[in-house]
Amino acid sequence: MAIDYKALKNGGFMRQIQKNHFSLRLKVVGGNLTASQLRAIAEISETYGDGHVHLTSRQGVEIPFVRLQDVEAVKTALEVGGVHTGVCGPRVRTVTACQGSAVCPSGCIDTYPLAVEISDRYFGRELPHKFKFGVTGCANNCLKAEENDVGIKGGYTVDWRAEACTLCGVCVKACRAGAITQTDSAIALDRAKCNHCGRCAKACPFDAWAAEPGYLLSFGGTFGNLIARGEEILPILRAKEDVFRAADAALAFFDQYGRPGERFRLSIEREGWAAFRQYMHQHTSKS
Repeated sequence: MAIDYKALKNGGFMRQIQKNHFSLRLKVVGGNLTASQLRAIAEISETYGDGHVHLTSRQGVEIPFVRLQDVEAVKTALEVGGVHTGVCGPRVRTVTACQGSAVCPSGCIDTYPLAVEISDRYFGRELPHKFKFGVTGCANNCLKAEENDVGIKGGYTVDWRAEACTLCGVCVKACRAGAITQTDSAIALDRAKCNHCGRCAKACPFDAWAAEPGYLLSFGGTFGNLIARGEEILPILRAKEDVFRAADAALAFFDQYGRPGERFRLSIEREGWAAFRQYMHQHTSKS
């Protein structure tokens, strides 16, 4: 009987150099797995693999040395253990995320719930080529958002409140972008230099900075055979609905203009960044 290796790969079973052996890619959203899922993965690796797992560069988990004859049994064991297979090929891949504001003091947004929503909405969607989302909580950019086809970075828009300020200078020292300066009577913010990190608001002991969280999106990042930094072409977004409107538009652009085997970045460059900007602004406008 002929073996459908393409179908196996699409379902997360990637061929190894060892004949009839596969490295099974699992679905891990935002880098989170429960202890129960980890136990199930360990048991499956010991029973059907060689007793070890591989942690990928995109927060994924792979179980190597799964034999062809055990594929169906592994699928059943995964289902029982509450674990799902990942995907390969030309489709939306696993969504990565840092720990965000739920855990990290630097975080400006709660990253994991957003990663889950993105995964629920887009994971496995077929496209001209693979497509990656990454969510990072702040300007520290631990997740390297701009390396993704669509990167989402948390940030704050800040406003100085003179009535609460004692001119202690803590915010000036906290600002790594050099966007804040101080005189004997006032604080000044250069918004052109501000990177929305929110360090001024987090550092201020007197709550003299009003801070509103938002989302900074980048498009067309890639890190592999082609290395390119994603571009921010939209203003900071305030609501998750706006994030999904922008993501919907980016995927629709790729569906419409992308060619099979062509990364999102290359599709944008072929059509032109000006055309992509115009498309995104047209399809994300609320008017």
